[in-house]
Amino acid sequence: NDIEFIYSEYFNKLEIARFSSSVGKFVGYTELGVKNAERWNKDPSELAVRRAQKETYCKHNIDNW
Repeated sequence: NDIEFIYSEYFNKLEIARFSSSVGKFVGYTELGVKNAERWNKDPSELAVRRAQKETYCKHNIDNW
């Protein structure tokens, strides 16, 4: 329960949007990021993929650490 998966989108070395498994959706940090986050949050398949990545990357590798 203490594991958090974070996926960030960057443009010109600036973080424009982020998906956090603890929030469960995308959050935009720039005008472009807000527009993209709104679009991604409306897409159930995009959210399902990001939520599944917590299982794939984090929980799968926790025993290795």
